[in-house]
Amino acid sequence: MKNMHRREFSAALLGASALAAGLPAAAQGGPVEGTHYVRLGQPLAVTAPAGKVEVVEFFWYGCPHCNVFEPMLDAWAKKLPADVSFRRVPVAFRDEPFGTHQRIYYALETLNQVEAMHRKVFYAIHNDRQKLDKPADIAAFMTKNGLDGAKFVEVMNSFGVQTKARQAKQLAEAYKIDGVPALGVQGRFYTSGSLAGSPEQSLRVTDFLIERSRKG
Repeated sequence: MKNMHRREFSAALLGASALAAGLPAAAQGGPVEGTHYVRLGQPLAVTAPAGKVEVVEFFWYGCPHCNVFEPMLDAWAKKLPADVSFRRVPVAFRDEPFGTHQRIYYALETLNQVEAMHRKVFYAIHNDRQKLDKPADIAAFMTKNGLDGAKFVEVMNSFGVQTKARQAKQLAEAYKIDGVPALGVQGRFYTSGSLAGSPEQSLRVTDFLIERSRKG
């Protein structure tokens, strides 16, 4: 099983004064490339419309770090300016249970149920100790939460969802994601809690990268 935080950078790289000030770098100049974030060797195509900056969160429902990160990420995402396009991309480091959880997310997206159910899936896995890795269990969970469980599993297995899962795998590989949660910005940069020093700092670094992307 992949280590969810393989990139272990010491938080000691962040000076105490910078942390107190809410800054993500020990130096006054801001986040440091190669320390708090990584620049991709080859820029990637983005799906955001022209004039918008794309931010992608890479996550896995079974990741405890993603579960803890989700509330602060959600609050941050709701305050993003109009020129930022935010989306989530579930990763699959191996087929199971990652692949099943990946298809759960894309089925929710297809059915316009992400807002209603995304946090509930996290809660079920991390608080109620449900694995949600078998069709019958997934159908029962969705039925309990007011959805048509049988239809949900059917959508999970649909061509559209499988296509999105393949695209997600390709994007995660292109970003060279080896741990979650991680944040990609404009197909050019990515950061994470282990790179930035903490989950909160990763959002500050992302803000910095959004502004940098605006400036080209």
